Amino acid sequence: MAAYKDYYKILGVDKTASQKEIKTAFRKLAAKHHPDKNPGDKAAEEKFKEINEAYTVLQDEEKRKFYDQYGTTEGRPPFGPGGFQGNVNPEDFAGFSDFFQTLFSGGGFGSFSGGNFSGRSSDPFAGYTQRAPQRMEAELELDLTQAYQGGTTSITVNGRALEVNIPKGAQDGSKLRLRGQAPNGGDLYLILRLKTNPVYKLEGDNIRVVVTVPDYKAVLGGSVRVPTLDGDVEMTLPKGTQSGRTLRLRGQGWPRRDGSRGDELAEIRVMIPAQPSKEQLELYEKLAKLGEVVAS
Repeated sequence: MAAYKDYYKILGVDKTASQKEIKTAFRKLAAKHHPDKNPGDKAAEEKFKEINEAYTVLQDEEKRKFYDQYGTTEGRPPFGPGGFQGNVNPEDFAGFSDFFQTLFSGGGFGSFSGGNFSGRSSDPFAGYTQRAPQRMEAELELDLTQAYQGGTTSITVNGRALEVNIPKGAQDGSKLRLRGQAPNGGDLYLILRLKTNPVYKLEGDNIRVVVTVPDYKAVLGGSVRVPTLDGDVEMTLPKGTQSGRTLRLRGQGWPRRDGSRGDELAEIRVMIPAQPSKEQLELYEKLAKLGEVVAS
């Protein structure tokens, strides 16, 4: 009898959890227990497998519904042709627990697609030969500038160093397929995640930056330097620019699929001297008097 697995407890979510909550919990736990972050830690490796198994079931509506109905604490899921009727590929259960295999295999009566079963047996997987390679997914964090520039980066998969080619202008959430690099010769899909950058903020196809200018420059206008993904550029600041105003640099944003680019949005922040000199204070006093005259 297979030991019961409480998939909700494993992910730390309620039975009423939404798909978004389940995905968030999975990502957090997977990042913590991932084998690459815990080299040589067998306990972490087993925990990661358990987390992955729980997510495989709960993120799929059919599997989750079947689990909620039949995955009892007695560990007695239904067997035979009346078992799970959904599509479960061999890659779904490779390396998973006996509970998962027993619950979704239909007791060894051929309910898996793609499996090779040789008649009935007390062992649900007797005679089964895994033919399909195992597919895996992992997240790869990139700095915004690294994703913009593209190029080659190195990753480690099960102790093996791999060179990955990042396309220029990679989007957050996009996937890279590494053929044959997952366990058993399957494909590894890297989900790209763009990290927060202290200078640039991606807003759709536009890039937002904050440009700090001294108060006199905001009043008088003139040339200011603005950081862009391709390096600093000179921008003309109009006279009388107020703090918070946003100026647009066309074509300096994120690359689009059609070859064009979004814009850069330069948000102006007016800065006053924190410790003004004696001369500066005298000038400010003159400005204050001029302001009083104008107001009167």
